[in-house]
Amino acid sequence: MNLFDYVGDRWSRLSLQAWLHVSEVVQATLLAAVIGILIGVAVYASPLGSALATALASTILTIPSFALIGLLIPLFGLGVIPSMIALVLYALLPIVRNTIVGLGAVDPAVTEAAKGIGMSRFGVLTRVELRLAWPTILTGMRVSTQMLMGLAVIAAYAKGPGLGSEVFSGLTRAGSANSLNQALAGTLGVVILALILDGIYVLIARFTVPRGVRV
Repeated sequence: MNLFDYVGDRWSRLSLQAWLHVSEVVQATLLAAVIGILIGVAVYASPLGSALATALASTILTIPSFALIGLLIPLFGLGVIPSMIALVLYALLPIVRNTIVGLGAVDPAVTEAAKGIGMSRFGVLTRVELRLAWPTILTGMRVSTQMLMGLAVIAAYAKGPGLGSEVFSGLTRAGSANSLNQALAGTLGVVILALILDGIYVLIARFTVPRGVRV
């Protein structure tokens, strides 16, 4: 059986796994964005705080994915929870770093002008600074999403959802019938989904970033 026949015969299962894979990555990215933006907002004005937050987020990326998931399994068991925690932790660095960079790059004259017309500090942050920093923040989310598409495959080690189960199952059955097709179907599926999500980010940027501040 060739790869196309394999995918056609198992389309319902593969499409479900693909949907679960995308859903897991998108949810992890959004949760990491909320956490990362809040951290960035809290520390961007402090060089020491910014350096500390970036260093901590960078340290997480030095932990091998198998090791991190393995440490989470005794605490949270198998399934979605350890997979999501690991993905959120790995997604933080690009978002935290880009939030700090984006907010730090806002021209002080713009914020002073906003204060001069009576805006509160919260209003300046939400209506001026975050809007101007949004293109950079969105780039961080885009990087995190692409990184998580691959890492979500490793999450199958903890019985996480997605195409990783196809890849792992195919590799563990290496040499048996359709094992290569199964591993290839999962791998190519992840690549195709990553390209689709990247295209969606391009559209999001097009509709949410004013032309004058696009990066």
